[in-house]
Amino acid sequence: MSLAACAALVERGDPDRFLAAMAAPVAARARLFPLYAYNLELARAPWVTAEPLIAEMRLQWWRDAVAEVAAGAPARAHEVMEPLADVIRGGVPGALLDGMAAARRRDVGRVPFADAGEFWDYLDATGGALMWASVLALGGADEPGARRVGRAGALAAWLMAVPGIAARGWPALPESADPGRLAREGLAMLTSRARGPEAPALRAAWRARAILRQAAAEPARVREGRLGTSDFRRRSSLLWQVWRG
Repeated sequence: MSLAACAALVERGDPDRFLAAMAAPVAARARLFPLYAYNLELARAPWVTAEPLIAEMRLQWWRDAVAEVAAGAPARAHEVMEPLADVIRGGVPGALLDGMAAARRRDVGRVPFADAGEFWDYLDATGGALMWASVLALGGADEPGARRVGRAGALAAWLMAVPGIAARGWPALPESADPGRLAREGLAMLTSRARGPEAPALRAAWRARAILRQAAAEPARVREGRLGTSDFRRRSSLLWQVWRG
């Protein structure tokens, strides 16, 4: 079992969530880092190979491994799966984590989004589910609130990645979607304050408000790849949010 390996993986591949987790109490980190590492493994699976079948096999490996632990079997020997098994045994449903993996099959096929509703469903099945799993792991109980914040955070990250996703041959947004309108809808979801046991989990969306405000004010920044803030402002905004909740 290697919690340190999960943290190192997240630090390299998901630095925003890494910083948010490091601002959490040590006990919370032990629950968050395995979930974040699992999410990163799922997100990478469709992109590390040009062979769809191999990508599908990678995702299926994770689905099988999660299902085994949920059924009471020992965890497979893997630096992420073993710590993740403790999170599952602690009360995070295997079905919730399996749904996150199933949603990534769309990434494998680069399936276009038919409309905004389908796009939001995808964000909920990925970022929304991860946020709910994280909140649940820390003892929170507000699933609708967690999913709203998770969807908004996922939208902010997605809008920042639009140029890169499009460059890989996947239409990043529904053809009829207005990035500005999506951003405004995402901002309306950021209503839950980071208080109580779930606070460290909710802080994973700490950059969402600033990014979505940029996209709402200047939608052209999305396709031009001009969303974001300086590293100083990025880090200081997390400290401010931790201080004021």
